[in-house]
Amino acid sequence: MSTSLPPRSLGVGRVLIAVYAILALAATARSVVQIIEDFDAAPVAYALSALSGVVYIVATVALVRPGLVWYRIAWATISFELLGVLVVGTLSIFDQELFPSDSVWSFYGSGYLFIPLVLPVLGMIWLYGRRPAVTTDQVVAPA
Repeated sequence: MSTSLPPRSLGVGRVLIAVYAILALAATARSVVQIIEDFDAAPVAYALSALSGVVYIVATVALVRPGLVWYRIAWATISFELLGVLVVGTLSIFDQELFPSDSVWSFYGSGYLFIPLVLPVLGMIWLYGRRPAVTTDQVVAPA
């Protein structure tokens, strides 16, 4: 049994990867500045910004790299991203004391034009369209 993966860095994939790369840079840079300048003011928010930066970096790399393992890593990071945006977005609305300062995922990514909310959904749709095609080289008869 072998698997074949369509290339992920062509066409719309390039745009998706570019947006992930920009978000990775923005989230990471923002978190570094926040942590250096004022970590004590909002440690949860700033730590989550750092986490989101790491998630975006790994997702970007996974989207660029070929192969089944990277395809699965892309799914895992993008799924984690969506879960993070939904959980942090909801918590930031209902427990504003936990988030005295915004993180990338606060208020569902409103500080980033809701791109953190929309991007993982688009990424999942796009990845689904590039799922591995499983082929069998041999037909195995039941024993």
